[in-house]
Amino acid sequence: MDCYRLVGEDKLARTLAEEVLRAGTDFDGTERSPMRNAEARVTLGVTAAREGDLEQALIMGERALEGDRQSVPSLIMTSRELAAEMKRRYAAEPGARDYLARLQALGQEKPGFLPL
Repeated sequence: MDCYRLVGEDKLARTLAEEVLRAGTDFDGTERSPMRNAEARVTLGVTAAREGDLEQALIMGERALEGDRQSVPSLIMTSRELAAEMKRRYAAEPGARDYLARLQALGQEKPGFLPL
């Protein structure tokens, strides 16, 4: 999923991200793999942003940031990528600016999380 996203193979990245979410969520909605699911949501956000779907990109980006994280290195990488897509494609959009501001606030709250 991550490799495909990084090289721009968005269809494959999206398919694998959806599978990660399916496999990482119990039948009752409980997440078995919250960090991996967060990464999958960022991947879905990145692919949505690249396809021109800002609303879906924001939804996935926000959902990825929800909840407590005990380990953040891979989420840092994927969040940076979504932030870059937001800046590149939607810098003038209020929703994108709000999302980037939230990432920046999170970076100040958790030093080293996301240098923007």
